Amino acid sequence: MYILGIETSCDETSAAVIEAKGRSCRILSDVVASQIETHRLYGGVVPEIASRAHIEAISAVTREALDGAAVPLSEIGAVAVTAYPGLIGALLVGVNFAKSLAFANNIPLVPVNHIKAHTAAAYFVDPALTPPFLALVVSGGHTALFDVTSDTAFHLIGTTRDDAAGEAFDKIARVMGMPYPGGVAMDALAREGNPHAIHLPSPALTGEKLDFSFSGLKTAALNFMHQKEMRGEEIPRADLAASFTEAVVSGIAEKTAEALDRTGYGTLVLAGGVAANSHLRARLTDLLAARGGKCIVPPPSLCGDNGAMVAAAGYFAYLAGERAGCELNAAAEDEPFPTAAR
Repeated sequence: MYILGIETSCDETSAAVIEAKGRSCRILSDVVASQIETHRLYGGVVPEIASRAHIEAISAVTREALDGAAVPLSEIGAVAVTAYPGLIGALLVGVNFAKSLAFANNIPLVPVNHIKAHTAAAYFVDPALTPPFLALVVSGGHTALFDVTSDTAFHLIGTTRDDAAGEAFDKIARVMGMPYPGGVAMDALAREGNPHAIHLPSPALTGEKLDFSFSGLKTAALNFMHQKEMRGEEIPRADLAASFTEAVVSGIAEKTAEALDRTGYGTLVLAGGVAANSHLRARLTDLLAARGGKCIVPPPSLCGDNGAMVAAAGYFAYLAGERAGCELNAAAEDEPFPTAAR
């Protein structure tokens, strides 16, 4: 069947068409209208501006996705749309557009959780991927570990107690003078520095819980820069980028290893915008290889927000019988994920 996926949770307007059969998902088109240049002026996403940009782009993006896939709307078996979590104004644009499109054409509507959608991008990489497995979603808004027991059942086993890894990267990059989004620039600069030059605290919290905290790490990096400035000393930008990246990556790897031990799983799905970070990808791939397991990571083009991942998550939700009607509404925060006792 053909699934149309619509994504407007933050600052990318995206629509995609996939062909799905059994456990196989194939991308026929994936159109993304980015707002990076618009928000770069402000150093981050401005919600109201993002919402208006979605309104301007969504019809054309959806038409381009359908035309690119050479699939008429009459052959679409379901419309999947990100309904939560995200920026509420941005989400409302996608949800209302998808509801109207589905209702007018008598097509089933499937609401999608944005976090599950990021994880579903892995199905394009490995069609043999089958739950249960461990999922690590790392982005600008989330850093969380999930025990995935079915294609639609996610159990939260670890999360950040404050900031997300992606937000931490962007904040430090901005203070260092890098353009938005700073995570990409930090990734590149970190390759030029010494990852052990500056001691920074680990975001991996001690204790039994598989939780993270990135606020202390951010504060330590900011204090280091301020002290250098007060002394009139030059900030070793490459070393700071490398040391900050090492702290983030090693902390995430530490808790991921603990989660693998507790679940007994040999498969890890790494997803989300920060999954595009070359250092994190390499560290977790090596971690799983050393344990005789497998780390499945989408290509960078599928790590950021995109309609294809929404379509894939929507397909498996459709198979599980999930549907929505005109009463569907967007939500900035979805219902809490059930937790798994580990």
